[in-house]
Amino acid sequence: MSLLRNFATVGGATAASRVLGFTRDVMIAGFIGTGPVADAFFVAFRLPNLFRRLFAEGAFNSAFVPLFARSLEEDGRDGARRFAEEVLAALFWLLVGLTALAEIAMPALVWVLAPGFADDAEKFDLAVLLSRITFPYLLCMSLIALTGGILNTFNRYTASALAPVLLNIVMIAVLSLIAVLGLDASHASGMVLAGGVALAGVVQLASLAYALKRFGFPIRLRRPRYTFGVKRLWKLGLPGAVAGGITQINIAVGTIIASTQAGAVSYLYYADRVYQLPLGIVGIAIGVVLLPDLSRLLRSGNARAALATQNRALEFGLALTLPAAIALIVIPHPIIDVLFQRGAFTPEDVSATTSALAAYGLGLPAFVLIKVFSPAFFAREDTTTPMWFAGAGMVINVGGALLLAPILAHVGIALAGSLAGWVNAALLIFMLWRRDQFVPDAALKKRLPLLFLASVLMGVVVFVGWLPLSGIFATGTLAMRFASLAGLVVAGMVTFALFVQLTGASDLMGYFKAALNRRRARKG
Repeated sequence: MSLLRNFATVGGATAASRVLGFTRDVMIAGFIGTGPVADAFFVAFRLPNLFRRLFAEGAFNSAFVPLFARSLEEDGRDGARRFAEEVLAALFWLLVGLTALAEIAMPALVWVLAPGFADDAEKFDLAVLLSRITFPYLLCMSLIALTGGILNTFNRYTASALAPVLLNIVMIAVLSLIAVLGLDASHASGMVLAGGVALAGVVQLASLAYALKRFGFPIRLRRPRYTFGVKRLWKLGLPGAVAGGITQINIAVGTIIASTQAGAVSYLYYADRVYQLPLGIVGIAIGVVLLPDLSRLLRSGNARAALATQNRALEFGLALTLPAAIALIVIPHPIIDVLFQRGAFTPEDVSATTSALAAYGLGLPAFVLIKVFSPAFFAREDTTTPMWFAGAGMVINVGGALLLAPILAHVGIALAGSLAGWVNAALLIFMLWRRDQFVPDAALKKRLPLLFLASVLMGVVVFVGWLPLSGIFATGTLAMRFASLAGLVVAGMVTFALFVQLTGASDLMGYFKAALNRRRARKG
């Protein structure tokens, strides 16, 4: 129950962040659309996020959390604090140097990420300017990964889970300022947005630093020293940078190829934002909670409990992901239509983005599987094996995108990313199974096929329900379209719950009764 409660805490906070993120993206779509300013800003926003995922969140969490858990177990709070401060010093000064180099070399970085912009000097120069404004966000977010990793190891998930909410609140405020000033899709609006990203990073870091201090575990910035702990972190973190950042690497490759097609960067961005909603709520919650949980269990020698925890995480992840993936595949058009079609976002943009969303939906379960099984390697301080599997996925992604983009345009790029995710997930599962570090129990073997069946049946119901409503999405008002989409979503949720109960994939009524009995027992 503790595992599910922690999943719910992180997932709920992530859901709030994603809802605000959609509000932010709806405002961006309405004010800026899919033109050159939007393309330039999305590249500028993606650049520090790419480095953050490669060198901070992915690599850092996969290496730091197991080592911090070990230090806490062996050396107590004082030893763990000393290790955290050593890492803080090394990470801070490394990132200061990286940021300074990136600011100088920004034209080259933008060219690498979006070479197609080079044909449009104005768009390229704007992307360089906006990237220089946003890049310090990397420094703030990397330090947030450190403080969040500490709090998560102590089973304190709320503060770090809510940090992304602050990003979206700041960005919504900035977009409101753009609307008030009437900047629309001008270069000035791009600069204000980029400034909002940098400001949001500072706000998020301040909130996590305060949470750490309030918890009673403040850390201070020391003089950097190459200690044994830092050396071990570097050794584990380097391969983790590749393994943990596979999704961002694939997105970066897609951006490079998409930059040669007008509007393609924006189509992929908006589609990615939608499919990141279930991935963020489920996948991120699993990744954040599972790694410290497995690390603690393995450190205490309780391998059996670690296997059971992994099985329940897999079951939980797919129970929420499979129906979401089916929905993205069968009804992508009304989702994109309601969320984005207004202002500068045209029906043609809806059609192009819809196809990309369906392609991303095919890979959604794979990316959740990666979130489930990667911590099993990281908790055992093995970041090398996932690195090689991530490399195999990258090869599939690059080759597939180059092969499919000339035929299917931006949709081929999304399909290649999904295929790469499935290759990566399959390799992780096979290696864990071969090492006896993934052993499906009887409950998992029974429930997974039934969950898939319930998801497919739900997809049929939702698709059949969408057919008579298609006319409303073609000519109806926003209120009518929103109500129709809401009806489809509610119908999907109800039918999935019904099919899950009828097939025996899960005993929902039993869960509700047990929860009610526990509440009554506490009151009594």
